[in-house]
Amino acid sequence: MTEDRSRPPQIRLFRSDWMERLTVVSPRGFALTWSAVLLFVSFEGWGSTSVAAAIGFIALGLSCWTLFEYVMHRFIFHLKLRSDWGRRLIFVMHGNHHVAPEDQCRNIMPPAVSMAILAPFWAVFVLLLGAAGSVLFLGFAIGYVGYDSVHYACHQFPMRGPVLGRLRRHHIHHHHAKQEGNYAITAILWDWVFGTMISLKRR
Repeated sequence: MTEDRSRPPQIRLFRSDWMERLTVVSPRGFALTWSAVLLFVSFEGWGSTSVAAAIGFIALGLSCWTLFEYVMHRFIFHLKLRSDWGRRLIFVMHGNHHVAPEDQCRNIMPPAVSMAILAPFWAVFVLLLGAAGSVLFLGFAIGYVGYDSVHYACHQFPMRGPVLGRLRRHHIHHHHAKQEGNYAITAILWDWVFGTMISLKRR
């Protein structure tokens, strides 16, 4: 069997094979998994609100996701821990992506992790709003799917044009210019709001 030299080497995170499999996902697996999840969430929230209210809840969920995306990337994925265990945790969570940013199977969050992060939000939304909470969560989950899709595209596709090109440059600067900045992936407005925007001017 010949080695595939077109793919960058993949960093192994765990000795256990089954745990290692939980850290990767293919684009097809991501698409199938989240298509099913979004359909199920839509079914759960169907008929719980008027159409106008549903549009508002979905828009609010999307907005909440963009802020959470920024906070998660800045304060959790780039958390500075001093202990060996803490540094290992951050490396497994996100640091490995900065070492091998072109690994297409780790440009997308694996379902075991993404669902563990998102499920509590769904539970809280339903607890607060009843069935309408599923509509709010639908917007939140759509925001997540958009985030990971854009992130994957930033590393795997040229992404030309005024909008997509700007999103890609914004994220690539985070990798290659300064890691302490450009934390947003989809809503780069938050980097401007919180003063973490890296200058895109050419040197």
